[in-house]
Amino acid sequence: MPSSAPGPDAPGNTTVWVVPATPPPLGLHEAHLWRLDLDAAGGEAPATDILNEEERARAARFHFDSDRHRFIAARAAVRRILAAYADRAPADLVFSLGPHGKPALENLGLEFNLSHSGGCGLLAVSRGRRVGVDVERVRADFAGEDIARRFFAPAEVDALAASAPGEYVAAFFRCWTRKEAYVKARGDGLSLPLDRFEVPLEPAATRAIASCLDDPSECSRWSLREIVPAPGYVGALVVEGDGWTLRAYA
Repeated sequence: MPSSAPGPDAPGNTTVWVVPATPPPLGLHEAHLWRLDLDAAGGEAPATDILNEEERARAARFHFDSDRHRFIAARAAVRRILAAYADRAPADLVFSLGPHGKPALENLGLEFNLSHSGGCGLLAVSRGRRVGVDVERVRADFAGEDIARRFFAPAEVDALAASAPGEYVAAFFRCWTRKEAYVKARGDGLSLPLDRFEVPLEPAATRAIASCLDDPSECSRWSLREIVPAPGYVGALVVEGDGWTLRAYA
């Protein structure tokens, strides 16, 4: 039995990434998180073989070889991992898009979400619980006050401004990834204004939403886990409901 990462009610613990010998079973009260190395050595041809025509066409449009390789690696990993849960061949999976562009697998009972930044990817999977994940490479040049004022709620901007010296960049990306993960879990895309809800900025927070102007009940509807998948990266996992256990795989 693979060991598990600490659950969302265990703040301060470090995620334990396990390499499973066989495809792990996915329980109803679990969220599985897969760390993907998109720069791992490996030929593109075997991975491309399991992609569909639209995915191969998108891969061909990338100008840089590194971007094309990462796209193919991410899509192939998603197909292989989800196929193991669904007991299907990776090439046989048929994806659909929600009203705001969130991919889904119909009639298989799986919820999933993918995020990648640079060579690091994260794939979240659950049964019957909506999930959203975001990962970002930490870049001090991106974490500007003008970006915060454009995308964050006023209370979040104020909290960032009051952060301790040397903590601003980490707090900025903590806010960014948590907001992105929540939006992705909801599947609302750009239709959900980012300044209409606030996320907590504490590292050990387990509630995904601190306040929501349009629906205060959202604060009790979503759980949060901060993820540090690799040096120089930060991520956030948002899961619908409580009482779930996080298991992390690589």
